[in-house]
Amino acid sequence: MLSDPGILCYQHCNAKIFSFQLPDVCPLCNKKLLNENNNFGLLPFRLPYPFVRASQTQAAVILRPTKGDFLNDYNNKTDLHIALTTSQGIIVEFDRHGLRRHVPRDSNSLWEQSLIVESVSEAWFEHWDETLAMMCKQGIWTEATYKKDTYNCYTFVLTFLQALKYGEISLAAKNRTLFCEKFICPRTVVAGKYISLYRKIRDNGRYIHLSSTGKNGNRK
Repeated sequence: MLSDPGILCYQHCNAKIFSFQLPDVCPLCNKKLLNENNNFGLLPFRLPYPFVRASQTQAAVILRPTKGDFLNDYNNKTDLHIALTTSQGIIVEFDRHGLRRHVPRDSNSLWEQSLIVESVSEAWFEHWDETLAMMCKQGIWTEATYKKDTYNCYTFVLTFLQALKYGEISLAAKNRTLFCEKFICPRTVVAGKYISLYRKIRDNGRYIHLSSTGKNGNRK
């Protein structure tokens, strides 16, 4: 499971250049970058990594691909698995195996690369944990009750959010389509841009985006 690959961005020769490491010379003009006259249009910075280790989140709704991981396997047709964490970072999920919990010390690589859909402030931690504990005691989240298309991980999370009564996300949780439009899609769109850029760099060593005043806006 890959952690943050560390995508760097810098501007040189009227182009934005993305890579995992800052090269010694500019790939466009071959001039040395690490000197006093490097003429960066944009100083090198590291792009924010959109994924988190689920066990390090607190009172959050978390998301990952059902199979594989985001960086290598995700596309817009990928099935996604949604779950919750407690204020102590315990992952609580409902799937074909029923209701399961993974404490932070567990080695669960499937949740090492997750998206946060929503989290609550510390003031809500106690109510979050109490609501989740009560729901888990209902006895309706079992291997026998699980149905892939009709009674699944989304059912579990949306039922919890409705019971939580936490503003807009709890209102949206009353309708699966609305919830996906308002909370899932915006997160996956941002992640998708990072994933696309990562794969271009992985496959080609770098990605170059020329400005409109460059060579016909070509990309390398």
